[in-house]
Amino acid sequence: MNRIFYMVVRNLFRVPVWFYRIWRMGLPKDTHTDEQRYDYLRHVVKTVNRTGRIKVEVQGVENLPSENGFILFPNHQGLFDVLALMEACPKPFSIVVKKEAAKLILVKQVIKALDGFSIDRQDIRASMEIITKMAEHVKMGKNYVIFPEGTRSREGNKLLTFKGGTFKSAVNAKCPIVPVALIDCFKPFDENSSRKQTVQICFLKPLYAEDYQKMKTIQIAEMVHDKIQEEINQKIG
Repeated sequence: MNRIFYMVVRNLFRVPVWFYRIWRMGLPKDTHTDEQRYDYLRHVVKTVNRTGRIKVEVQGVENLPSENGFILFPNHQGLFDVLALMEACPKPFSIVVKKEAAKLILVKQVIKALDGFSIDRQDIRASMEIITKMAEHVKMGKNYVIFPEGTRSREGNKLLTFKGGTFKSAVNAKCPIVPVALIDCFKPFDENSSRKQTVQICFLKPLYAEDYQKMKTIQIAEMVHDKIQEEINQKIG
């Protein structure tokens, strides 16, 4: 948590401008394109990460589908995950976060600016409605990121079980599934230090509809889980 305080202090003079512009971008009448909103937020994130003394190493950008309309499925390690993903991914994406996080100041404004969703994990019916809406947006060419573990792992680079239901959005949209391996992303905010830190983001080869069309969502979840865990194990030895 020392690093969060360190980041806030180093960017204190920038925060009012950032907050105002992000808030404006989330208003219904805002005229910025999705790309313009994402590019601005990505610029903010890169500044925050740099001033927080965090280096994001990126691999596999060439694996991102050439056309928009895909979903990123990363493992979930902590609060820094989305900041790392936004710096790593050059293609605009929106986010799906749990309802509790969506109530936090600035997080709420970012979700609106990215036209994202908040999901109540305890309300199955409402969750399925969000997944259906997301699938429709993906069909129209929007990209999303969703964490299939449902909650962060408390065991560092060891993954929790992936929930099959989170893959229904991809199955319904018949879109590319991009597994993403997050490595050491828990360290920046979990370690009680502000020393320099390096995290890794690895975009793995996507699965296309023809690759998973005959599989159940729980089988897809297990396959994506294993691909990510194998990548992490190889990277950390």
